[in-house]
Amino acid sequence: MSIESQFNLIAKEYDVNRKKFIPCFDDFYANTTEFIVSNIAEPKRIIDLGAGTGLLTYFWYRQWPNAEYVLVDIADEMLNIARKRFAGIKTISYQTGDYVQNLPDISFDTVISALSIHHLEDNEKIKLFKKIYESLPESGLFVNYDQFCAGQPEMNKWFDSYWESCLANAELTDTDIALWKERRKLDRECSVEQEIEMLKECGFKVVKCVYLYQKFSVIAAISQ
Repeated sequence: MSIESQFNLIAKEYDVNRKKFIPCFDDFYANTTEFIVSNIAEPKRIIDLGAGTGLLTYFWYRQWPNAEYVLVDIADEMLNIARKRFAGIKTISYQTGDYVQNLPDISFDTVISALSIHHLEDNEKIKLFKKIYESLPESGLFVNYDQFCAGQPEMNKWFDSYWESCLANAELTDTDIALWKERRKLDRECSVEQEIEMLKECGFKVVKCVYLYQKFSVIAAISQ
């Protein structure tokens, strides 16, 4: 099953279960976003790649309600939930499509993404990072909230085992777990260290992991 089909299938339940699937949900989304926005000037236009139901944009919008947002996702059913979430807000627009192939053909100074880029092969990640770097203005910002492997087989087992134990106690249904296992087949995780090196190779000079909780990390990169 394709990524588009997988995520259209779970669109309505996505937000409800997201907190159950991410043991560090509040730190990952809310607290890390607050940390980042406290250190930057207000963006003019923010692109959310793999935006899904608009969950990450929600946390950024709470901090910067006057910025423009463009939500990009391959699964239109996911974006339909985002459209309902932000109904009536004219500064938020939507684009259905594959962001690896085409970024929005507009100017932007900030790119954000949550739990999407880890579905890409490494060569696709590099292709995307190059496009982002080349499209950002000086001092533009890219922030990736994502899922990573440990980079070492033994530590990978630790990371995965702990996550699975968290899910076993998260009041998820058998169907939820079964769909999660199917989605895991689509994962192409790299380590935090590998992604930082990819970003540097693509031109970013300032790159830092600003949040780390086993499989869930947030990497910020600034163009210069």
